[in-house]
Amino acid sequence: MRKLLRFLALLVAAVVLAVALGTLVPRPLWPAAAAGEGTRRILVLKNAIHTDIAIPVDDEMRRRFRFLTDAGLPSGAPEVRYIVFGWGGRAFYLETPTWSQVKALPVFKALTLDASVMHVDVAGDITEAHPDVAGFDVDKDRFAALLDFIEASFQQGPSGPIVIDNAAYSNFDRFYEANGRFNALIGCNTWTAAALRTAGLRTGWWNPLPASLGLSMRLYN
Repeated sequence: MRKLLRFLALLVAAVVLAVALGTLVPRPLWPAAAAGEGTRRILVLKNAIHTDIAIPVDDEMRRRFRFLTDAGLPSGAPEVRYIVFGWGGRAFYLETPTWSQVKALPVFKALTLDASVMHVDVAGDITEAHPDVAGFDVDKDRFAALLDFIEASFQQGPSGPIVIDNAAYSNFDRFYEANGRFNALIGCNTWTAAALRTAGLRTGWWNPLPASLGLSMRLYN
């Protein structure tokens, strides 16, 4: 029993150390060369376990992601101000619309290995002063690179991104098949961090949690 307790204590200490180092060690280690003027404002949205990226909507965005409208998402509605993108584990994402509906199997898959999906939502005005919202300015070229990264995360079928039928939380969101495999080490927040690095921002080296990603973003941007 003592050996088991000692092992568990060492395991917890190792995880805490990894999360701390992953937060405090920046990625990339050195700031990139000075970029152009930040002309596009993106938002990072978070809850207790998950982060999304909100992209402001304009005509270019509507054209580029017109497949969302084809799937019935009202991204072209005049009151829509943002398209919100998130990547995550298929089982947990699809089967846990609310915390009260958490089930053992999706949690197990999230902690081990699962297929991935893209979740896309539309939103009106978002209050940036909210504690769960963080805004960042990126220049035109890096904004384009961010959109490339997001688009590349969608799994492509013969007709484009593959919408998952009958999978949505409301009339304002859709799920799509995604590229990559999900696990506890490479999860939704590490996807968000990679996307933000593509946009020229610095994150922690490994950010499995929204809190660690948020702290590293405040430290290095």
